[in-house]
Amino acid sequence: MNPKTNNNTDLSNDSSIRLPGPDWASPSLYSGMQSFMGRPYYRDLSNPDVDIVVSGVPYDLATTGRSGARFGPQGIRAATYNLSWEEERWPYNFNVFEKLGVIDWGDVEFTPGDCVHFVEALESHADKVLEADKTMLTLGGDHYITLPLLRAHARKFGPMALIHFDAHTDIDEQGGFYDHGTMFHTALEEGLLIPEKSIQIGIRTWLDRAEHPYHVIDAAEANDMPVAEISQKIRDVVGETQAYLTFDIDCLDPAYAPGTGTPVCGGLTTDRAMKLIRGLKGLNIVGMDVAEVAPAYDHADITSLAGATLALEMLYLQANNRMS
Repeated sequence: MNPKTNNNTDLSNDSSIRLPGPDWASPSLYSGMQSFMGRPYYRDLSNPDVDIVVSGVPYDLATTGRSGARFGPQGIRAATYNLSWEEERWPYNFNVFEKLGVIDWGDVEFTPGDCVHFVEALESHADKVLEADKTMLTLGGDHYITLPLLRAHARKFGPMALIHFDAHTDIDEQGGFYDHGTMFHTALEEGLLIPEKSIQIGIRTWLDRAEHPYHVIDAAEANDMPVAEISQKIRDVVGETQAYLTFDIDCLDPAYAPGTGTPVCGGLTTDRAMKLIRGLKGLNIVGMDVAEVAPAYDHADITSLAGATLALEMLYLQANNRMS
């Protein structure tokens, strides 16, 4: 079966489970099981037509603010049904699913409340996907999910650049080990990242620039600088280094993303964030995630929609890069 063209691919070879495809002319966009963009639930990684594996990670035990990001994958998937009718997403002139074979793996399974098993399960899942030479797009979950993902990606690719959109630096040395504010300190200590090739965009909480290991474009700069100038800065820092792209939804201003655990005023607009993702064209991005969507604090699903839209932009970015 070809995930690029077949909208009824089986889940784990169970022919009783079917999904509607992304065809905008289908009788109902909202019928059946909700997957990311209506892509097939599918788990055969040996299929050469599979390029991108979308996985949900319903975990939020590392939050220091409001919990609820465990429902993020569910909210993002549901919101994609507002996007799946458009065959060629504006401003592109192609349908991403005609260029990439994208499947929805479903959610990573782990013992509830067991952080150790969660880390083991996510790393094992990521190892399996990457060993099959597939690219991961992961839906959180709180931002701690990025640390196990970085470990798996580093085993595959070696130390990487980090392109990190967030209101917070997440390099706290004082938090607990399972803490969504410590991952990028831990990742640096473990040798997963190349600090001089890494950059954080949208930061607007405490930051000691003199001691900070990564490049930073803070929120005030990111809101005032032309998008093209920001994109060029990112490109200059990352260069040709293999990079991991992570987007914490609280990079957006709470006006555009209220449904998150630690909202901070003064963030980016959704429009600017989308343009910045598009501006990463040509960079060697080997893994991607969207984190911290917490639908319980949302209004009219705007945060879930923002997360879904940014995730879709990441797919178009991958398609653009592979077409270049």
